[in-house]
Amino acid sequence: MPPKMGNLPMINVRHVAATALALLVSLPALASPELARSKNCVACHHPERKMIGPAYKAIAERYAKDDSATKTLTEKVIKGGAGNWGQTPMPPQATVSPADAEVLVKWILSQQ
Repeated sequence: MPPKMGNLPMINVRHVAATALALLVSLPALASPELARSKNCVACHHPERKMIGPAYKAIAERYAKDDSATKTLTEKVIKGGAGNWGQTPMPPQATVSPADAEVLVKWILSQQ
């Protein structure tokens, strides 16, 4: 039984901090597939095969050693782009916030 302060049990701060850190680290990975669906990324992209746009896995492989990939791809999600994956352009996704775009990009880059 944990020691008590008055009528409340004392909380081990290390356990609370470790739990909070674990949640913060895992939330983007857990939220991203649903976020990708909610932002309609799945209309053009698939985790493992090319559709209209490249597969998430192909994107992750191409940018694996690029330290500026998160910034570059976050901007491309919002502003759109063309020519990197063939003739089909990616239209701007102006309704995707910079924060959501960054979460999506980090998740995509983890798909190697």
